[in-house]
Amino acid sequence: MTPDVDLTAPKPGRHAVRDALLALDCRLFEFAAERNWPLAEPVLPRLSRSANHGVLWFATAAAMAASRTPRARRAAARGLASLALASLTVNTLGKRSVRRPRPVLDPVPLVRQLKRQPITTSFPSGHSASAAAFATGVALESPAWGAAVGPIAWSVALSRVYTGAHFPSDVLAGALLGAGAAFAVRGMVPTRAQIGTPPRPRAEVPALPEGEGLVVVANSAAGTSDRVRALQNALPRAELVECRPQDIRGELEKAAAHARVLGVCGGDGTVNAAAEVALRHDLPLAVLPGGTLNHFAHDLGVEDVRAVIRAVTQGEAVRVDVGRFDCGGTRGIFLNTCSLGVYPELVRVRDRWSRRIGGWPAGVLAALRVLRTDGHPLEVEFRGRARPLWLLFVGNGTYHRVGLAPGRRLDLADGRLDVRVVHGGRRPATRLLAAALAGPLTRSPAHAAVQVGRLRLAGMAPGTLLAYDGEVTEVAGEVTLEKLPEALTVYRPLAGA
Repeated sequence: MTPDVDLTAPKPGRHAVRDALLALDCRLFEFAAERNWPLAEPVLPRLSRSANHGVLWFATAAAMAASRTPRARRAAARGLASLALASLTVNTLGKRSVRRPRPVLDPVPLVRQLKRQPITTSFPSGHSASAAAFATGVALESPAWGAAVGPIAWSVALSRVYTGAHFPSDVLAGALLGAGAAFAVRGMVPTRAQIGTPPRPRAEVPALPEGEGLVVVANSAAGTSDRVRALQNALPRAELVECRPQDIRGELEKAAAHARVLGVCGGDGTVNAAAEVALRHDLPLAVLPGGTLNHFAHDLGVEDVRAVIRAVTQGEAVRVDVGRFDCGGTRGIFLNTCSLGVYPELVRVRDRWSRRIGGWPAGVLAALRVLRTDGHPLEVEFRGRARPLWLLFVGNGTYHRVGLAPGRRLDLADGRLDVRVVHGGRRPATRLLAAALAGPLTRSPAHAAVQVGRLRLAGMAPGTLLAYDGEVTEVAGEVTLEKLPEALTVYRPLAGA
């Protein structure tokens, strides 16, 4: 596509509206150039340069992600996704469709002008589109972070007129395009606020205004000391025990012997261990997310210490389903997922490397190593037929699609196991991607899905790996997976309560 529209080129006939708008645009530009902007001179040109190629927004997103709060991370990711869509639209459609020269810089004081003037066409403003897209995307996920980022985005857009890089209409069009890109991203990947939480079975639990009777066991390896201190300050009579990962189960058993409410702070594996103890002792569970992903806590609606404090002090809780697997003498539960095939092998390789190079790099390395192999990692008898499989995924509750992947559950008490199968064959990476693109319930040559209450798998070879909530064990022979409906009581703030 080549530029084919010049807004400033005279055309045959009268174009009164267009000419009036262009004249107004020029007068506004000259008005802004003639004004004295207090305190803007040392700030706006530097701010404008810092937004080149999105550097300012990538740095802002990194700072937000460093806060270690799930909502901030989601807001940062949504902001960057919106920025990417806006930049793609501006560079492929906007500037190629409308050919408009940059403003003449004569009215702009030299001290305001950019040292390196842009050479692309003027309409629309790419900087303004990126700023509006990032700020709007952030605000749609987290209004608080949006309020913090919004003034910066507004200043970047304003700086484009202040430095003489754009006419006001360029900035306005860019900002509208950027905001539209953010809403388009929200249409493709809804925010958590958009997805309503269905009513779950409410449970009667004790309210502990100062935490008396609550015993919290925290995994010290998960970096949870700040969360534990915040909880202790709000609930001074709660008993808090910090311990190493290898001591978690022993400390949970000790806590359950005298607690009215069993609390846990850690990742999904630690929460799994606490849930198993709480089930055996018939205790309600309070979960404070303290790991990397915290799938169960986030799907439950508990994202930070404030949510836990509110639920415990006000006595708000729900009942949730628990998944259980049984293979001879090996038995366990899962709150999130249970899987066979490439994923357990990936978890094992990731754990082997994570202490040396960190969790995320280890995960990438593990995925690359596991998906390079061409051998079938699993062969099972499924519904009476022997099948080679790359992956068998079983979710405790129905997982709903977010983007390409099954991302979250809306109901933790739906009574169903969400079973996804990726059939064996060559090129596992291609097959896994095809399964993701196919959707959760779409039949395809690579992918199948079913929702059941109980599942039996036969013919497991000795030493077959089974992963559950981030942990790995070995199974052999016959494996049975089933639901325990509404078996676990968990503290959770209730909407409207």
